[in-house]
Amino acid sequence: MQLAQEKNQWHIQNPEYTLKDMQTDTGMDDTQVQRWLRSLNRKGQAILYGPPGTGKTYMAKKMAQHLIGGNDGFYDIVQFHPAYAYEDFIQGIRPVNRDGVLDYPLMDGRFLEFCQRASTKQGECVLIIDEINRANLSRVFGELMYLLEYREQKMPLAGGKELRIPQNVRIIGTMNTADRSIALMDHALRRRFAFLSLRPNYDILRNYHQKTNVDVESLISTLEAINRQIGDANFELGISFFLLENLDAELEGIWRMEIEPYLEEYFFDQPDKTEMFRWEQVKDRLQV
Repeated sequence: MQLAQEKNQWHIQNPEYTLKDMQTDTGMDDTQVQRWLRSLNRKGQAILYGPPGTGKTYMAKKMAQHLIGGNDGFYDIVQFHPAYAYEDFIQGIRPVNRDGVLDYPLMDGRFLEFCQRASTKQGECVLIIDEINRANLSRVFGELMYLLEYREQKMPLAGGKELRIPQNVRIIGTMNTADRSIALMDHALRRRFAFLSLRPNYDILRNYHQKTNVDVESLISTLEAINRQIGDANFELGISFFLLENLDAELEGIWRMEIEPYLEEYFFDQPDKTEMFRWEQVKDRLQV
């Protein structure tokens, strides 16, 4: 990291992470990455969506790394789940044990804390919301729904503070399409985000294993054959299962314990297709 001085204040600068660096790490085309970044900057928030294992979280981190590169910004990650609530994300009363006495103070949530920290920075700050679709978004976001569209404004909160999204804040969500949750999203919420589709990108797998000296071409051919049999972009088998340094030692376990159960679930009424890709059927061709 470097130090830069602005208006007599010192700011820690993050290392540069260029589009070229991102292309090398992700295998993504420069044109597509630039289009995604323009959409994110135009809307202020975007959702990376695709089937399981396509590297959505990995790509979100790389986009964040690029956005904060060369400035004093930061990125943070929060995981949504069905029990996640407005009180966790924005503000709410939470029980706290203080010297054996149970108290119920009003506490800031993750997003309010994030915005307060971002307001002290000059550069862009990125919040990654992993599996954003697993929570009830309208309930979790509350006043944020309005501010996502009108960022220049403030909204008073019930606890007395005001919520404002600093202009340097970007939000990247990730969403799994296998549960059809995009079709169920509230229209008002959908129009506040840019939606960026991510399909299985085998170049990410190739680039990753250039560093491990593992030949993954036969594995990629098998994954392509599986996805042709699946025939639905929302359920395609991704590549993140295989982003391991010791893939050669772990491949059989991954295949038997993760890939086969996934295929059994998807092809529950077509068991012959699952049998085509059992470990015993594919192990000889998977020479990694």
